[in-house]
Amino acid sequence: MSASAAARIQKLREERATPEAGLRVAVRGGGCSGLTYVIEWAEGPRERDKLFERDGVRVFVDPKSFLYLMGSELTYEETLMASGFKLQNPLVKTACGCGESFSI
Repeated sequence: MSASAAARIQKLREERATPEAGLRVAVRGGGCSGLTYVIEWAEGPRERDKLFERDGVRVFVDPKSFLYLMGSELTYEETLMASGFKLQNPLVKTACGCGESFSI
């Protein structure tokens, strides 16, 4: 998790008034390339989740998704055109034109 992602998660967590919450990052089947990322709020880790922490911010990844995310970095980008979380995944072989799905 990059410093920019940790800072953004912290800010969102404060706005939501959920100090113990974190982000769940997962991979699900779907999209035109076969797999898609899912990022959502979670109150805490589930049994067997991988837990990643930086600056007091937590990210949870289930074991199956972890196989597709090994070596990835969660970043947060803000540009004039868009802002949001982005996963830089070295395992991705192809991605669709819209950037919403991928294959390994």
